[in-house]
Formats: sequence, structure tokens, C-alpha cells
Amino acid sequence: MEGMSYQRFPKVKIRELKDDYAKFELRDTDSSVANALRRVMIAEVPTVAIDLVEIEVNSSVLNDEFIAHRLGLIPLTSDNAMSMRFSRDCDACDGDGQCEYCSVEFHLNAKCRTDQTLDVTSKDLISADHRVTPVDFGDPAAYDSGDQQRGIIIVKLRRGQELRLRAIARKGIGKDHAKWSPAATVTFMYEPEIHINEEMMGNLTLEEKKAWVESSPTRVFDIDPNTGQVVVVDREAYTYDDEVLKKAEAMGKPGLVEIYAKEDSFIFTVESTGAIKASQLVLNAIEVLKQKLDAVRLSEDTVEADDQFGELGAHMRGG
Repeated sequence: MEGMSYQRFPKVKIRELKDDYAKFELRDTDSSVANALRRVMIAEVPTVAIDLVEIEVNSSVLNDEFIAHRLGLIPLTSDNAMSMRFSRDCDACDGDGQCEYCSVEFHLNAKCRTDQTLDVTSKDLISADHRVTPVDFGDPAAYDSGDQQRGIIIVKLRRGQELRLRAIARKGIGKDHAKWSPAATVTFMYEPEIHINEEMMGNLTLEEKKAWVESSPTRVFDIDPNTGQVVVVDREAYTYDDEVLKKAEAMGKPGLVEIYAKEDSFIFTVESTGAIKASQLVLNAIEVLKQKLDAVRLSEDTVEADDQFGELGAHMRGG
């Protein structure tokens, strides 16, 4: 309808926030926006990962390709990845991908000189840039107790075995390879709305109420010990399995409860690999989404210019 505005103003409410975990509500928007945000977090937020490995010496039991693959999957701190250049677009090195603007160099030099097995881990990777280092998954409490955390194991060496290599880490996105994905998991669910028909519920016996409550695989409902009424204890535990609806129909009580999903309210759960903090992952995803929308807007403006100026507009752009 002419004059109608579809503009909306989404709202975000943080429920839980840790370095590697975030849970938040996204309201006043639709599923297309929610799913776009989820997909961008998984596949289009850039990080830094090892992309080129030059092995000088490898006398371990693992072949070169296996070690190179393991190195690529080690999460690297990528707080400045958004400001780095993609190697294919870097004019400082003509796309070679080995300059300070688009890459970070690592070195590893390990040799076992004793009869005890030597664990070569991500801690042995020496970075040329202190801002890009292997993610430390060590428990701080373990350091206090005297246990040394050695990072992610790359290979194990016996006496006389040696591994010496040079690696180049570059900026990339999960769409190109999973090693660049900053997200371990990103999920969202529709917020459920649950309404119990109190009149119908009041006509059930205590045994029938218990049977109905126990029909739910998750603890969504419970019986109040004081009043004997069925109450909703955790509506977000509902998994849209329809078991309570089927149980109500089997009891001859259709309409005992109404459950539907709020189409404009979503609950997100985000887990980071550690390359960037979960909160930064969400913010970077929003920034990437804005850039993609700007590109679409620019594209539409270009089409309008072509319609207005015809061949002249295309010629001015070099078309």
C-alpha cells in the first residue's frame, strides 16, 4: 500500500555474556534478519588462520600435509582481522599475501633431545605480530596449581625427531574454509508463547495433570504443590515437539494448551572458537551485514542511473 512504512527497529537484550559465549534476545524483527545474522556470524566474519606452510625439516611420524592441515585449524587471536586486508586485494604485495598488511608470519622449531616424548603444541608457534597468536585455552587455575598448560598438540616427537617450519597466516572467512570461521555454534529459536486453558485444566484429576505434565520431554510444566495447578516453569525449554498437544488430544481435551512461536522474537546462543570474543563476533557480524546492505543499495542506485541516463551512465563507469 502506498505510503506504508515497513521500517522496524530491532532491539537486543543481553542475557548472558562470557568471552566465548553469548546469549541474547533479538526482538521486533523477522526471521530473515535473524537468519542473515546467524549465517554472517558463521561464514562471513573474517578471522586470521594459517594458510601457507613451508616445512624445512620434518622427521616426525606425521606427513607434511597432515601437519599443515592441523596448523590451519589452530584458532588465532583475530581482534584486528576487520582492519587487515585480504591477500587477494592487497596492493602492497600485489596479491602475494606475504606482507605486514595482509599476513602474519609464524616460525616453529622443535627437536626432541631426550627419551621422554616431546609434545609440540600451539605454544611453540612463534608469531611475528604479538596481536596474532594461538588462542590460549589453558585454565588459569591450572597454572596456580603448578600444572603447565601446553596448548593444542600439533605432533609428538621422540628422541632425534625434529620439526622446523615457517607458516603464513592470512585473513579469510568461513565461506572459503571452515578454519576461518570464528563461530563454534550459532543457533536461534523462536520464543514460545504458552497459554493454558485454566478452566479445562481445572476439570482434570491430579493423576491426569501429572500424566500430562510428564508427557513433555523437557521440563516446561510443573504442578504447584500448594494449589495443585499446572504452571509454566520454563517456556524456553519447549522444543516444539507437540507432545503435550498430542497428549491433550489423546485425553479428549483438545485446546487444553495453546503454544505458538512469536514471529518477531528470537533467542540467540553464540559460542566462539576463541579467535574473537563472542560479543565482538556479534558486533562484527552486524558490521558485515551493514556493508552487504550498503552494497545492495549502491547496486540499486546504479540500476536507477542506468535507467535514467542509459548508455551514458554505463560508459561513465567503464561499461
